Parts: sequence; structure tokens; C-alpha cells
Amino acid sequence: MQCGLVWPEAHLAYKTYGTLNSDRSNVVLYPTSYGAQHMDIDWLIGPDRILDPTRYFIVIPNMFGNGLSTSPSNTCGSAGSDRFPHVTHVDNVNAQREMLSKAFGIERLALAYGWSMGAQQAFHWGALFPDSVERIAAICSSAKTSPHNRVFLEGLKATLTTDSAWENGRFVRRPERALKAFGRVYAGWALSQAFYREHIYLSMGYSSLEDFLVRDWEASFLRRDAANLLSMLETWMSSDISNNDVYHGNLDAALGAITAKTLIMPGQTDLYFTAEDSLIEAKKIPHARYLPIPSIWGHRAGNPAKNPADQLFLKSAIADLLND
Repeated sequence: MQCGLVWPEAHLAYKTYGTLNSDRSNVVLYPTSYGAQHMDIDWLIGPDRILDPTRYFIVIPNMFGNGLSTSPSNTCGSAGSDRFPHVTHVDNVNAQREMLSKAFGIERLALAYGWSMGAQQAFHWGALFPDSVERIAAICSSAKTSPHNRVFLEGLKATLTTDSAWENGRFVRRPERALKAFGRVYAGWALSQAFYREHIYLSMGYSSLEDFLVRDWEASFLRRDAANLLSMLETWMSSDISNNDVYHGNLDAALGAITAKTLIMPGQTDLYFTAEDSLIEAKKIPHARYLPIPSIWGHRAGNPAKNPADQLFLKSAIADLLND
């Protein structure tokens, strides 16, 4: 691991879709995003969807800490979360690379596709293994977590760790009240002011704003383990493609080393992976195309499971990238 520890029994859970072709040239890697497991994000895989399994061999590796790959919840339980090591995206992508090579003989990706923390992993692939990635699609994300983004994450962390269930660096019981509060805090950041002003949640089948907060946001995080959420927050906070032995903190050098055809797609109204920050990074990547998503769905514009218009926009952009 990048922190210097060794995980002798670490495991990486993954799921594949489609068929690997004979020359292994049709591989799409699609890492998970914050709090998600592969079944939460595979809605966009299908013959008429954004990623087509009849053409590509799509692999979703579950990020460390998400409850399926090695995580606090399946290593020593939430009560032992104080002993869980700090995981970085360097650890995630190194494990993914080893899995692809050993399990399938895959050495090169046709596309590294990701949304949010998934795209942070795609950026790491592009910087650390430039000869192994032909294309990158980075949706609503960053190559390095910005200071403002970190402020958002510190708020989420405090929401969990100020609960009475948090004692001496660990959860001694399930912090249900904190998980509900976590969802409500997240709801104010993940969707734009215009989304709420236009009452879009009513067209999604919710009867009121309170109904939306309870059945969408609270319910989403009540399904998760608090120690896992904390572990992934720490990974997100430290995300930086230059913080490694290759680039020694030189972000410009790391961005400049990405040789893949790179599509940078921020959400135009994303509040924490801002379009301005994405443009700054895109200008430093040699073969980058900058294409904001014209949507009022904020960060969720990049994962538009309930938004057909943004789905079509993503589908068209990814088709162009794959045909290039």
C-alpha cells in the first residue's frame, strides 16, 4: 500500500459485462464512485445505453472501502475501524491493474470511464500508466481534490464523527441519526440551486421536498456502513494524481504526462467538482476535450439514472470518444 503497510489478505471484488475479444482491445474499466457498489452504477451498461456490452468488455472494480472489496465492514467490523489503513487511489489502481493482468491478461484499456471518485481513479490510470490507457472519460471529477471540495468532505466527516456512537476513533454502534443527517447534508451539495427552485424532485415521484430527503437521501446512506463511508472520504480527500513516487507533487507534470484521448465532462452546475476547476485541469492535459454537461442536476448530471436528457448527452459524447 502507498501508506507503507502490507495487506496480506486484501481482496478486490469486480463484475464483468460483455465478452473480451481475441486481442483484448475492447476493455472498458469503470471504477465505482463514492458509496457505490457495482450494482448501483451498472444501469448505464446495455446495448442501447452509454456503455455497450455487445461491443466492449466492461469491468467494474469495486473501490476499497465500499463494502465489497476489502473494507472496514468486512475486515474487522465497524467497531475496529480505527485499525483500518488509509487507502489511496494509487492503491486502488495498482490492485485493478494486477487483477486485469492476472485474471484476463489485459495490459491496455480502450477506455477508462468514471464518474466522481470513479473518474479520479481513471485520472490516476492515465497519469501512472499512460501507455496502458487509450481513452479517458472523466465525468464530474478532478485529478486532484480541491480545497473547496475538501471543505465539503470535512463537513460530511464531522457529521458522522460528532455522533455519540463515535468514541475514541471508532464507531461503537451504528450511528443511524448521523447517517440520516449525512444524507441531508449531501443533498444540499449534490444538486444545484436551480434543481430545487424548479422542484424537479416532484417530477421524480416524490410528494414533497421532505419526502425526497427521506426516501432518496436518507435511505441511500442508511444502506451503508459508517466506517466504510469514512474510509472512502479519506481516499477522496487525498486524491491527487501527482502525490506519488513518479511525480512527487508536481501536478502539472502529472497532467502533462496523460497521453490518452481525454474527455473532461464537468456538470455545469456541479457545486464541488466545479466546471472552472475542470477547465484548469483540462488545459494541462495534451489531448483533452472539455465538454460541460448543460444541466441543472448538479453533480448528479454525471450519473443521470433518473434524467433521460443528460443520459442522451453522455451517450452521444462517449460514442464520439470511442469512435475517435
